[in-house]
Amino acid sequence: MRIRQVIFLLVMLASVAAGCSRPPSEPVIVEGPGNRPNILLIVADDLGYTDLGAYGGDIATPNIDALASQGLLLTQFHTGPSCAVTRAMLLSGNNNHVAGMARQNTNGILGFPVAGYENSLSDRIMPFPRLLQDVGYNTYMAGKWHLGLTEETSPHAAGFNRSFAMLDGGGSHFNSIGLREGGLSFRKDRELVEYPEGRYSTELYTDKLIEFIDSNKDDGKPFFAFASYTSPHWPLQVPDDYLDIYAGRYDDGYDALRLRRFDSLKEAGIVPLSMELPPRNDDVPLWDDLTPESKRSESRKMELYAAMVDNLDDHVGRLLEYLKSNDLYENTVIVFMSDNGADGGDFYDRGPYSSYLRAHYENTYEKMGTAQSFVSYDKPWAEAGSVPFQKYKGFTREGGIVAAMMVAGPGVSASGAINGTYLTVMDLAPTFLDIAGARYPDDGSVRPMLGESATRFLAGKTDVVHDENYVTAQFSGGRAYLRKGHWKISTLDPPFSEEMFELYDLATDPAETTNLADDEPEKLTELVALWRVQRKALGILLPEDL
Repeated sequence: MRIRQVIFLLVMLASVAAGCSRPPSEPVIVEGPGNRPNILLIVADDLGYTDLGAYGGDIATPNIDALASQGLLLTQFHTGPSCAVTRAMLLSGNNNHVAGMARQNTNGILGFPVAGYENSLSDRIMPFPRLLQDVGYNTYMAGKWHLGLTEETSPHAAGFNRSFAMLDGGGSHFNSIGLREGGLSFRKDRELVEYPEGRYSTELYTDKLIEFIDSNKDDGKPFFAFASYTSPHWPLQVPDDYLDIYAGRYDDGYDALRLRRFDSLKEAGIVPLSMELPPRNDDVPLWDDLTPESKRSESRKMELYAAMVDNLDDHVGRLLEYLKSNDLYENTVIVFMSDNGADGGDFYDRGPYSSYLRAHYENTYEKMGTAQSFVSYDKPWAEAGSVPFQKYKGFTREGGIVAAMMVAGPGVSASGAINGTYLTVMDLAPTFLDIAGARYPDDGSVRPMLGESATRFLAGKTDVVHDENYVTAQFSGGRAYLRKGHWKISTLDPPFSEEMFELYDLATDPAETTNLADDEPEKLTELVALWRVQRKALGILLPEDL
C-alpha cells in the first residue's frame, strides 16, 4: 500500500508539472433544442498520414475530406505507436502504462501480474464513457476493442450502453478467422456472439452503430458514438466490387509514390515548402531492382489498400448521411483520426503467426484482396504512407506516432483550417468530458488524467493546447521517447538503453534527420533525467526493476 501511495504522489507531481491540474472548462452549449452536442469519434486502423485527400493523398476520400473543409485539420496529432496502446490512452486520457496497456498482447511479465501490464484497462483510470453515462449520454461503440477479452474488461464495463465489438487486434474482415487457433471473439453488449459470416467488417460496424443511435434518437439524450473501424488494417480484403477500382494506379511503385506523396503534402499546405524529404530506408529494396513479377504483386498490394480506404470513406459517408437525414449532424461534434502511423508488418510472411496464416489463406495473385487471402502492404508502402516522417507503426519515431486527425461541429470555430499545434490522443478524453459538462474524479480514487482539454483551442480562444513545459513520455515494445516542448529524445530499436537516446529539435527538424545528442549535451542530460522521473512515476518497468 505504501508503494502505491508513493507512485500516486509521483504521478500527481508529474501531472502538475505538465499543467494537467486545471479544472475543466464549461460545457459546449449549442443554441436550440439539442443543448449539449452529440459526439461522434471515428477511428481508422493503421491509416497512413498521407492517405487522405485532405492531406494531399491520391485515394478518393471525399466524405472524410469534407470534415476537414468544415472544421479543423491537425498536422501534429500524436498517438501511441500501436493499436491497443492508443486505445488505452484514448479512453483514459492517460499514459498507456497507467491505463494498463504497456504494450499490446502482453499478459504480465515473468508469468505474474504487474501494474501497467494488465493487457486491459486498469483500475487506476476511469474510462470517460462511464462519466458520459453519468451525465446522461447514451454511449455506443462498434468495431475493434483490443482492450480485453472478458466481460469484466469489455466495452460494457468501460461504460458503453450498447456495443458490437471485435475483442481481438486483427483478423479477417469477412469472418471470424484470426491469427491463431480459436479465431476471433466478438461481443454484443455483454454477450459473446458469432460473427455473421460473409459480412464485410466496415459495412457491419457502420450498420451496428447506426442501429444503436437510431434506437434512442428520440429519447432527448445526447449520444457519444465510437466508430472503431478495423480498416485499413491488414489483411487487405475488400468486397468484390472494390477489387479493381485502383487497378494500375501504383504500377510505378512505392519509391515514386513516396516522392509524389511528399510533394502533395506541400501542395496541400500540410508541411512547409522548405521541408526536405528524409533519407530513404535502406532496408527497403529499390523498386527498380524488383523483378517484373514482384512489381506486379507489390503494386497489387497498394491497389487493395487504397480500395480499403476508399471503402472506409464510403461507409463514413453513410454514417454522416444518417446524421444529416435525422437532423443530428449540426449538433454533433465529429472527430476523425487514425490510431497510429502506417503499418509495416507482414504476419503472413514472418512472425509467430505465419504458419497458422499460411495454413488458412493463400496469397496467390488471383486471390489477393479476397476473403481467401491475407495480404499486408508491408514496409515499402508504409514508408510512403508515413511521409514526411521516418519509420512507421511500432516505432516511437514521428512516423509511428503522428497520425491524421480532423475535428468539425459545434464548438469548432475554424472552417477549412490547417493547424500544426501539438495535440495528443490523451487530450480527447478531457475534451469530450468538457463538451459534455462531465468531470473526472479528483478524490484520489484514480490517477489524474495527463491529457488536457482542447475545447478552448477548438473554439479559437487560445492558440495552443500545451505549453512548452508539457511533457509526454512513453515506452512500448522496447522503444521509448520523451518530449518536452519541441525537444524530443527517442530510441530506435530494442533492447532499450538510456545510452541509445537520440536528441531532436522538432521545431526545426520534424522528420528527425539530425541527431543533436553530441551538439546539445546539456539538453540531452536534462531530458534523460526527466525520463527517469517520468518512467518511475508512470510505472514503466525496465529489466533492472525486476
